[in-house]
Amino acid sequence: MRGRAGWLLAWAAFWLLMITVAVQDYLRNEGPQHLWRPLLWEGSACLVATAMLGWMWTRTSRDDHRLTEPVRWFALQLRWLPLLAPLFVAAVYALRHGVYALLGQSYEHAPWGQVLLYECTKFALFFVLFSAVVFGVRTHAALAQARLRTQAAQLAQLTQQLEPHFMFNALNTIAAAVHDKPDVADSLLTKLAALLRATTDLTRRPSCTLDEELKLVDGYAAIMCERFADRVRLRVDAPADARACRVPTLAVQPLLENAFRHGVERSSEPTELTLRARRAGDRLRVEVEQSRGEAAPDAAPGVGLGTLRERLRALHGERAQVGLDPRTGGGVIAWFELPAQG
Repeated sequence: MRGRAGWLLAWAAFWLLMITVAVQDYLRNEGPQHLWRPLLWEGSACLVATAMLGWMWTRTSRDDHRLTEPVRWFALQLRWLPLLAPLFVAAVYALRHGVYALLGQSYEHAPWGQVLLYECTKFALFFVLFSAVVFGVRTHAALAQARLRTQAAQLAQLTQQLEPHFMFNALNTIAAAVHDKPDVADSLLTKLAALLRATTDLTRRPSCTLDEELKLVDGYAAIMCERFADRVRLRVDAPADARACRVPTLAVQPLLENAFRHGVERSSEPTELTLRARRAGDRLRVEVEQSRGEAAPDAAPGVGLGTLRERLRALHGERAQVGLDPRTGGGVIAWFELPAQG
């Protein structure tokens, strides 16, 4: 809708400029009498050009599959020029002659041969320029659509991140709590359901505030903390300004998953986890710090962090980063940074 409004505004501004120039020329050469004449001349051209190029705009979408072949695409558009140019001249001059006749006057102009040559040449130049602008706009739109399809595919891939072994362990954890801690089991089931719902709804709700994200991944953290209750402690440190920023839905979950899989699960000793978020100017950094585990300097990210990196790259390009760093004193910090929005 905004794109269409922008086009209409630019088109109106162009013809307002053309009419203003025509009126100024007329005033300079003919004086203020019969000021309706330049308005009619340019107005008739505007009316016919708008109708013709509006029709062309609706037809160009049929050739979008040729945008990767610019020569072929322009050839398909220019095939209409030999028909549209004389039709434009005929329609414009018919309108002018008609209005003059209604006013009891005669519209004088150069011989028809000169008129056709001049007006067709002018229309052809304008048509080529218009086609070039349309090509640029449609190419940009096609690239944006391709980018959205890529993001959708990555979101679909992310829905597979809740691996079967997590579901198996989550259900076992809940089952173990049913008899002794029914309230805990009920809460965990509710949080698991919310997590699964968010995973399946990613394509419809690809982003949320960090505050909403933290409440969402609380389901994953609660299940994992219940499972490893005797050897993990999780602390969340995220001030209000960071919580207000928007992040891709389930962007934090891979950080927590990495900490549990490579820190908590592999150690029989207690592990401290800190989920931290900070906004600094126009940047947001979210990290999960674990007190155990190791991160080799050249270690490649796993599936979860790798998918997160691709998601953020598709959304923000080089302005977003994902990393895995060793922690001073032992342990690992998994993090991502992206432009702060919101």
